[in-house]
Amino acid sequence: MSSDTPRVLSIQSHVVHGYVGNKSAVFPLQVLGFEVDFINTVQFSTHTAYKHIKGQSLKNEELDELIDGLTMNEVDYYTHFLTGYSRSPDSLKKIVEILKKLREKNPKLNYVCDPVMGDNGKMYVPEDILPVYRDIVVPLADVITPNQFEAELITGMKMNSLQDALKIIEALHEKGPKTVVLSSTELGDENCMIGIASTAGVQFQINIPKVDATFTGTGDLFASLFLAWWHKTNNNLKLTLENTISTLQIIVKDTYQKARDVQPTGKIPPQLRELRIIQNKNFIENPKITINAIELSPK
Repeated sequence: MSSDTPRVLSIQSHVVHGYVGNKSAVFPLQVLGFEVDFINTVQFSTHTAYKHIKGQSLKNEELDELIDGLTMNEVDYYTHFLTGYSRSPDSLKKIVEILKKLREKNPKLNYVCDPVMGDNGKMYVPEDILPVYRDIVVPLADVITPNQFEAELITGMKMNSLQDALKIIEALHEKGPKTVVLSSTELGDENCMIGIASTAGVQFQINIPKVDATFTGTGDLFASLFLAWWHKTNNNLKLTLENTISTLQIIVKDTYQKARDVQPTGKIPPQLRELRIIQNKNFIENPKITINAIELSPK
C-alpha cells in the first residue's frame, strides 16, 4: 500500500491540555500535508512543568495490540517513523521491534529519532535508557535530533567549542545516522543558542535567539518540522534548517509576547507558556525565513 501522500507513524507522549509530544508534533505535520497516525505512550493531564500530574502509561502489550490491529488491517505502510519521549528501556526496545516490522513493509522507511533524555545537564528519564538509545536505537535512525546534553550522553564526549561539536557529530554519524541535527547547543552567547546540522559531509550552523523563559514541547515541534521539511525540500539541509528554526522562532516569540502581555514581569507560569501552535498555523504552512543557516567550511 502506498500513495503520493507521505505517511508518518508518531509514537510519543500525549497531554490532554497543552503542547508536548504528539500534541506538539502531529498538527504541524498534518498542516504540512502528511497523513499522521499516532500512538500515545502516556496520556497525562498536563506536562510535568505543572504542579499536579495525573494520567496513565501505555503498557507494552497494549502497544503490541495496537500495532497488531494496524498489521491485520493492512494499514501499516509508512514512509516515516517519528519517536520522542519514551519512559523506560523496555518501551524503547518495543519501539525498535515496531521499527523493524515497519521496515519489512517499507525498506525505505525514514526514521527520525528525537532521543529525549534530558536538558541543561539533567536527565528526566531513567538512566538505564541511555545504553538502549546509544547501542540499539541510534544505529537504526536515519535522522537524529538530540540537544547538546543528549548528544554528549550518547557519545560520552563534552562540547565546549564548535570543534567539539563537530567531533561529536562525527561520532554520532559513525553510529549510523546519515543526518545528525543538534537542535540546540550553548555554544552561542547571551543572545542566542546555536543549532548545527550535518549530512553527507556538509554542515550548517544556525543562530537561535533566546528569550527569558523555558518552553516545553519545542524539541518535539523541532523534530516534526525537521521531518516535514527534510521530505518537502528533497533533503536540502540548509532550507530544512532555516524553515524549521524560523517556524519555531515565530511560535516561541509569539507565545512569549502574549505571556508577557498578561504577566509583564517575573517567572511566567506554565499555563502561559503553552506553545501557540494553532494560532500560528499560517506560518507553519508558509514559513517566512527570518534566520539564515551558514555553511561551515571543512577543516
